[in-house]
Amino acid sequence: MRLALGISYNGQAYQGWQSQLSGQTVQDKLEMALGRFTGQRVSTLCAGRTDSGVHGLMQVVHFDTPLERATSSWVRGTNAFLPRDIAVEWAQAVPDQFHCRASALSRRYAYILMESPVRPSVDAGRVGWAYRPLDMNVMRQATAHLLGTHDFTSFRASACQALSPEKTLQRIEISRRGAYWRFEFEANAFLHHMIRNIMGCLVAVGQHKHPPDWIQEVLLARNRDVAAPTFSPDGLYFLGPRYAPHWGLPDRTPAYDGLP
Repeated sequence: MRLALGISYNGQAYQGWQSQLSGQTVQDKLEMALGRFTGQRVSTLCAGRTDSGVHGLMQVVHFDTPLERATSSWVRGTNAFLPRDIAVEWAQAVPDQFHCRASALSRRYAYILMESPVRPSVDAGRVGWAYRPLDMNVMRQATAHLLGTHDFTSFRASACQALSPEKTLQRIEISRRGAYWRFEFEANAFLHHMIRNIMGCLVAVGQHKHPPDWIQEVLLARNRDVAAPTFSPDGLYFLGPRYAPHWGLPDRTPAYDGLP
């Protein structure tokens, strides 16, 4: 049987998603918990790897297992062996043709930013921080240059292993509630550090360090050196992949709407 799981996690304590020798990644903790629950070694594949300090609201994984158990049992049983900052949100049997990564139509992220003269305290590690005021209008003007299919080399980390820098950015939405800004991104796929590098540029525009059209200059330069510094991972959340309706998988978890 092929099983898909929706996983949420606070990434502060972990060295990203992908398994490492240290054992301090979200994948390591999940596979350890699945192993203890099933009594077997379980290897998972994920929809989108996240970096150290990045959070996940609905990471989707799949794996094959000979065991047949109720989906509620997979949720409760695995969670019994997971640390408090990682949880299985749902479990569902899927056809063998389903692949959590290859079947995804798009991937969604949100960046939560607190605008305040004082750094975050209660929200430390969970939100980014801007101590200078931001201008929503100019940031929205800047995002217009990023939508569509482009070569995003200027927003790509030097260690990025993607075969091509060309991605299709389908949606960017910016909203504000009190001191908290929410930036949502949706694309067919993302490059390593792509959102954090875009965020650095959007904040620079929002603080009037550059005009909105500067974003287009950065994009066309295809040179990481011309862009703003990489922004903090603290406020970055993987909202999850989007799949075709026929797979019957959840579109979001309750925490999706709970972010500021």
